[in-house]
Amino acid sequence: MHISGTGKGTGTGTQIFKTRLFKVGNIIPEFSHGADSPAAAHDSWRLFRIMSEFVDGFETLSSIGPCISIFGSARLKQSSPYYQIGVDVSYKIAKKGFSVITGAGLSLMEAANRGAQKAGGRSCGLVIDLPFESEPNEFIDPKLKLRFRYFFVRKVMFVRYAQGFVFLPGGYGTLDEMFETLTLIQTKKIQPVPIYLIGTTFWKGLFSWVKDTMLAQKCIDKSDLDLFVLTDDLDEVASGLERSYHDRLKLKEPEI
Repeated sequence: MHISGTGKGTGTGTQIFKTRLFKVGNIIPEFSHGADSPAAAHDSWRLFRIMSEFVDGFETLSSIGPCISIFGSARLKQSSPYYQIGVDVSYKIAKKGFSVITGAGLSLMEAANRGAQKAGGRSCGLVIDLPFESEPNEFIDPKLKLRFRYFFVRKVMFVRYAQGFVFLPGGYGTLDEMFETLTLIQTKKIQPVPIYLIGTTFWKGLFSWVKDTMLAQKCIDKSDLDLFVLTDDLDEVASGLERSYHDRLKLKEPEI
């Protein structure tokens, strides 16, 4: 995004941008206060709410068994072919014995929760409080519907117990989760687990750029391209997740 100023060193352009940013409400109020704001005195008390969200998430998700986090658009209509793909891949994953975690929204997140329930599996939704978000979709198990105020806590929950990740087509939020997950595996902050990107037509342009630009300019290593799989084969996604999970279990088994 290009932002041009007219202040010629006076900071006028930046000030105009900041004024507009606050005016349109793009800054969440809890993070918009300066150090001299009265609200800043209450920041330390937010720690207790943050802790409570972590506790609720850990206590719930640690009890649902092996799970897969599925991401995707909240905007595509049910008429999109990706909606049925979301239902189908989640169904196949749940049939392998995995619980399914989504962002609890509509569209492709709903499709994933729907597929999990259709298969008789556990269907979990991590709801984020946003002023423009609709209510969570109806295909989430009531006891597995968790609500978060803080994005960073919710992000931890997507990753902490996941035995793999599936990314359906989506927007900035989906890309955010995808690149953060890739970074965590690349930097060895979490164990390597499968990452499947479903919809080769949708994803191929982005990853052509990753290969032709990022790799070509040595911003990533060639081995980083092996951290994910682009595919349209839903059976391979479900089987690959199952195979990887059981392989890791074998590695943890004590030698006799």
